[in-house]
Amino acid sequence: MFLYLFLKILTERGFAVYFFNGKRYTKMGDWSFEFALKMNDPQAKILFAMGLYMLAILVIGIVCAKRANKSSEDYFIGGRSLGPWVAAMSAEASDMSGWLLMGVPGLAYWCGLADAFWTALGLALGTYINWLVVSKRLRRYSLVVDNAITIPEFFSNRFRENKKIILTISSVFILIFFSVYVGSCFVTGGKLFSQLFGTDYHVMMIISALIVVIYTLLGGFLAESISDFVQGLVMIFALLAVLVFGIFSAGGIGEVAKNVGDIPGFVDFFGLAAPSVDASGVQLVAEGKPLFGDATPYGLLTIISTMSWGLGYFGMPQVLLRFMAIRKTSELRRSRIIATVWCVISLAAALVIGLISRSLFATNTELLTASGAENVFITFSQFLFHPIVAGIVMSAILAAAMSSSDSYLLIASSAVSKNIYQGLLKKNASEKQVMNVSRITLLVISIIGIVIAWNENSVIFKVVSFAWAGFGATFGPLMLLCLFWKRITRAGAVAGMVVGGGAVFVWKLLIRDLGGYFDIYELLPAFLLSALAIVIVSLVTKKPKQEVLDDFDAVKTVE
Repeated sequence: MFLYLFLKILTERGFAVYFFNGKRYTKMGDWSFEFALKMNDPQAKILFAMGLYMLAILVIGIVCAKRANKSSEDYFIGGRSLGPWVAAMSAEASDMSGWLLMGVPGLAYWCGLADAFWTALGLALGTYINWLVVSKRLRRYSLVVDNAITIPEFFSNRFRENKKIILTISSVFILIFFSVYVGSCFVTGGKLFSQLFGTDYHVMMIISALIVVIYTLLGGFLAESISDFVQGLVMIFALLAVLVFGIFSAGGIGEVAKNVGDIPGFVDFFGLAAPSVDASGVQLVAEGKPLFGDATPYGLLTIISTMSWGLGYFGMPQVLLRFMAIRKTSELRRSRIIATVWCVISLAAALVIGLISRSLFATNTELLTASGAENVFITFSQFLFHPIVAGIVMSAILAAAMSSSDSYLLIASSAVSKNIYQGLLKKNASEKQVMNVSRITLLVISIIGIVIAWNENSVIFKVVSFAWAGFGATFGPLMLLCLFWKRITRAGAVAGMVVGGGAVFVWKLLIRDLGGYFDIYELLPAFLLSALAIVIVSLVTKKPKQEVLDDFDAVKTVE
């Protein structure tokens, strides 16, 4: 199906297909034909470059398929064989998703420096602290508690529960929030292709979803980790290329500062630019200039709220799983350095690209809404580069979406097959049955993700921020206290997940709209409430069993 659509778009965009015998079709098995590609359309060249990239990613899935099908441990955690570079790069690539190349530049383009800067700073600090504090102990602890290979399984085994309540609750929350995450990634793919080729958003979104599903089904965790490593390299190359050439194209940093300096609050760390928009959310333009209102104050509470994005890392399954999958704990230090450097450079480049874009494309009609502004990286790439190079650069957007959605799909499917199906419903299930259920679940979650992504006006940054808060509050406090507090109880763990996950919905949907001191990112209050619930319930319930305490002490002796 994908090949058909790919060739169809190629022919419509200026490619011509010729066969040796002059016939449109040949009999089955006769491969005596050649493709003569007429590169008459810049969009065709872009699609050609991106098509080659997608083909390369599919090859990785096929190559890894044999290894992945050996066992569920190989399929879900790669046999704990990741090296430091693959662990670090795949963790960051799967973590950042399409919002790094579309959400962050779009946010900076739309409202200036402050929001994007404090978010990026919080994420950079969270990345470093997570690798420094959590990674080594989680890697060891997962081995002690019966070689846990999923996050729900780790939590469940940590308390040696017989009735799998923790396993069930954590698996349900993973399904909920990863379905939202998968939807945001599919939105990225749909926006990318529809913006590039002027084709239907829904068709393009479905095609990009199919590519992710195919190679995740084939290769499992190892395939997605290796492909995420490749995609991490593509992402940082693309960001740096656009940044460097963009600065030259704009006449240097000084010229950019001059062009955006008059926008109230645009380059202020403690103020936020406020685009003047009409009733439909389109920014107003007068005399060739976009209109802005007075800057919105960006106070200390807002800064703390925005930086709380960094708390999310302690509960991100796609990152935590890399800690468990690395081959040696001694290699985690190198991974920490690689991950932190990649994160800082990528976030800084994405932010500055957004600021530069406002200088160059101030009145571009396709960028005059908050949702449309997230296409600024695409616009910039087409402006700067030859179509073939632009296609390679814009493959980074696809890379970001694919590297995240494959992780989300795999972890969510493992929550059903490994944790609910084998852990609760059929404890004697074979490895083959577990993986078959996983693949069926993966397809179902993909369909749910497509439904969530159906609205092409979705703002990627907002969709991701909700799912990020969900994971951070549901699992973050629990992970930290499981690893470092001996007194935590099973009842406390259940209370923490329920309170944290529930608080995200309540704060987002009911409380935040009250404004004032309540207008803070839902992750911060939900994280604190979750931690408080765990501590209080643990202290008023019975002390953990001795075998659970022995496991806690045994972690320090494991290498």
